[in-house]
Amino acid sequence: MPEAAPSHLGSNKPFVIPAKPFAPEDEASLREALKRCSPSTFEAAVQFRKTGNPEHLPAVVIGVIERFVEPDLRTKLKDADDDLRLIEDLGIDSLTMMEIVILVEDLLQMSINNDELRNLRTVGDVKTFIDCKVRGLELPKPTKFLPIEHIAAVMPIQPPFLFLNEASVSSSGANGKYKITGQEFFLQGHFKDNPVMPASIMLEALGQLAVLFLLEGATTGPGKIISPNTIFFTGCEGVRAHRVCRPGDILTLSIKPKRMKMPLATFEGAIRVGQEKAAIAEEITMTFGFAEASSQPVMPADNAAKVNGANGSHSPTPLRAAVNA
Repeated sequence: MPEAAPSHLGSNKPFVIPAKPFAPEDEASLREALKRCSPSTFEAAVQFRKTGNPEHLPAVVIGVIERFVEPDLRTKLKDADDDLRLIEDLGIDSLTMMEIVILVEDLLQMSINNDELRNLRTVGDVKTFIDCKVRGLELPKPTKFLPIEHIAAVMPIQPPFLFLNEASVSSSGANGKYKITGQEFFLQGHFKDNPVMPASIMLEALGQLAVLFLLEGATTGPGKIISPNTIFFTGCEGVRAHRVCRPGDILTLSIKPKRMKMPLATFEGAIRVGQEKAAIAEEITMTFGFAEASSQPVMPADNAAKVNGANGSHSPTPLRAAVNA
């Protein structure tokens, strides 16, 4: 099972860290340090220093990162996508990362070990890292980025019924992307002269991301893994479709575990296209079971081409959508 969430996360009251005295000269120092950041970043930093409330930290982190990102890339940060990669998407190199860290240390009056930075690859990683450091919590496992080759190698669902092009998995959930190419087999009849992604397939894609989380992100006991042959869809609740999705759209999928107790795992999921909400599922539930790690060998990623072979042989899909398009 995933690590237990800190008790304060289940409370309606904000978790507040005892704040140190905040004098007028401290505010002047903050203003100078953040003179190239947005006013909202400065205000969030002031509120955190005054109140010790970590709810202000995301605005500080985003504002500081924005300060060091090239102007033409800053619009990406406004999307509030925690899956944005620091290097590939935002062009932040190791030297720039050190500048960000030094400024954050000064703003939040904390010390960060350089070795702790190695696993920070996304905006979400940085937010989580800073939050855990401030709260004194154990740092989570690093996010794993999975290309299509790895996804195809570990998933029981196979093309042409695999709706994940790439994904990232952490201890708190998973994110993925799928581009509707227009060549999908089901679009030939859904609908005549008007290809539209079926809502049931969108739900299937969310379920597949949940399967990937179980296989790559869920914590199990020593010597145990979750067997892909034991994962089956059981039900869903609170499904809503908000947007018609067509060829050319890139679906951004996210799931978070809500409850996990063998043999049931329940997730919440969402899909968006850009900033537009496309679909949500309040609860997706599936069964799973454990197996001995040695009895479930994982196909090497370099064999994934065999998985995608043109022989037309595909594993049975363990997940079935419960909502018709």
